[in-house]
Amino acid sequence: MVATLIAAMGCWLDLSTKAWIFAKLGPPPSKIWWFIEGFFGLETAVNYGALFGMGQGQTGLLSIVAIGALVGILCWLWFGNATSSWLLTIALGLMLAGVMGNLYDRLGFWGVPGVRDWILFRFGRFTWPNFNVADMCLVVGAGVLILHSFEVERALKAEQAAAAEQPS
Repeated sequence: MVATLIAAMGCWLDLSTKAWIFAKLGPPPSKIWWFIEGFFGLETAVNYGALFGMGQGQTGLLSIVAIGALVGILCWLWFGNATSSWLLTIALGLMLAGVMGNLYDRLGFWGVPGVRDWILFRFGRFTWPNFNVADMCLVVGAGVLILHSFEVERALKAEQAAAAEQPS
């Protein structure tokens, strides 16, 4: 239930911010709306690939991979006892939000089969590829999943140490 709520809220936030920014700034290439001149701003872009633009033009394949990830996450939540851990529940809920938000775009439900990106960072002459809330959900979810793996490892070591101390 918690993962579903996180996923629904994250997906809603992603899709609503994309719709608002694209309505406000227009289709790409839009004028950059700077918050911190030359460093952080908003600019519409459409990514027809995946992470950092890899797989450009592979919308069908990327959609199949996303649907597979969606099914895998749901199975992990429903049948894999993932909800027994708060960290894992949060991680999977965030990842589910990211997959759903970007899959919605990738399938063309907004009119174009590409992912809408709008957050822009520049560091000197380096421009980070534009991203969106779904991307942030995926990255934070993956980070929490890594954190969870350390928690599981630590708990396993503590369990093994306690078992070793028990007299035979």
